[in-house]
This record gives sequence, structure tokens and C-alpha cells, in this order.
Amino acid sequence: MTARPVIPRERAVRDIDEALDHYVREGGVAVALGFIDALERAYRHIASNPASGSPRHALELNLPGLRSWQLERYPHLIFYLERNDHIDVWRVLHGARDVPASMRDEIG
Repeated sequence: MTARPVIPRERAVRDIDEALDHYVREGGVAVALGFIDALERAYRHIASNPASGSPRHALELNLPGLRSWQLERYPHLIFYLERNDHIDVWRVLHGARDVPASMRDEIG
């Protein structure tokens, strides 16, 4: 399958910015750069293999096609939908968060 562009929504970009701020404060620049590297690897993966993400939250949120992919070495999940021409990234959330509550704002 041909890789499609991965396009994060505005809320996903804010999620990423918040995570980066946290990692810079708590772990330093090297940890934050590691997060960016993990995010870029995950984006490359889902761009080429979008069906490999977990559909776990799709039913609970009544959002058919929603998938998630965990970053390597970081506790964040990318939530996305596969579109015909791109990967639509809705959120990038810490796995310990209440995912359904966080996502309901996006689909409400």
C-alpha cells in the first residue's frame, strides 16, 4: 500500500505541544526530542499501515474506523481515521488519560 500523508488536526497539534512542554520540563530536551522521533516513526508506520492500529475505542465512541497506535517508549497513543487520501489524526493522548472523555469533545 502506498503511504498517505498524515495530517494532524489542530487539537492533535495542541496535544503534541502539551506533551513536548511536559517532557522538556520533566526530562529535558533529549527526552522531548525522543518523543518527536517516536511520533515521526509512528506517523510513518500508520501512513503505510493504517489498518494496523487498534480499533478498541471505535465502538465505545460510536466512531467507526477510529484506530489508535502507541508510540515506542512513550505512553502516548495516536488516534486517527483512515481517509481515501490521508490519515486524519484526531488526538495524541497519554494512555493513562480517560480516552473516551477526552475524545467525546471531538465528536460531540
